[in-house]
Amino acid sequence: MTFEEAMARLEEIVGRLEKGELSLEEAMRLFEEGTMLAREAERLLDEAEGKITVLLEDGRREELDGLEG
Repeated sequence: MTFEEAMARLEEIVGRLEKGELSLEEAMRLFEEGTMLAREAERLLDEAEGKITVLLEDGRREELDGLEG
């Protein structure tokens, strides 16, 4: 699942929960699904942040290597 897909599903779940028309069982099921989706979205963001950090560090090394040469 992509970050965008997780966020779209989360928005759908929040909308349904906000209406307040669900049974307790359905609301709990959706809340649980939403919690799992939020964790997955956070994991995907952390992964992207890690990749960006590595890319920035690599870019700085290349700049420093160029200055030393």
